[in-house]
Amino acid sequence: MFMPIIKTPLLYIGSSGEERLYTLFDSGANLSCINPQKAVLLGSPVSLGKERRITTASDEHFIIVKERILLDFYIDDVLLSDEFLVVPGLSEEAVIGAATMQKWRIKLDFEHDTVHVDPKVAKMQLI
Repeated sequence: MFMPIIKTPLLYIGSSGEERLYTLFDSGANLSCINPQKAVLLGSPVSLGKERRITTASDEHFIIVKERILLDFYIDDVLLSDEFLVVPGLSEEAVIGAATMQKWRIKLDFEHDTVHVDPKVAKMQLI
């Protein structure tokens, strides 16, 4: 079964800097994730307290995740923010999962390979 994907560069801002990361929008992933090497460029990941076991496509394989990082990121010049799990061995630079997409009402346009967010959703922005 073919599943369309959208992968686009987004600007991320953390406590220690900013980076443009190629980001995969994955509605099949519940939570948002970031590659550990990219996370440390943006800030200092913090302990989850209790490690999490993330399942993969293989029933017998899981990944142990011990850290998270809070990051700001931009879509269509709209500033958004969320928590990203720091996932060892993550092949992507960053992944936006379903929970983040629902939270910010992010819309994926597979016909044009674009990502959109309604600026009204991000009313919490401080000017």
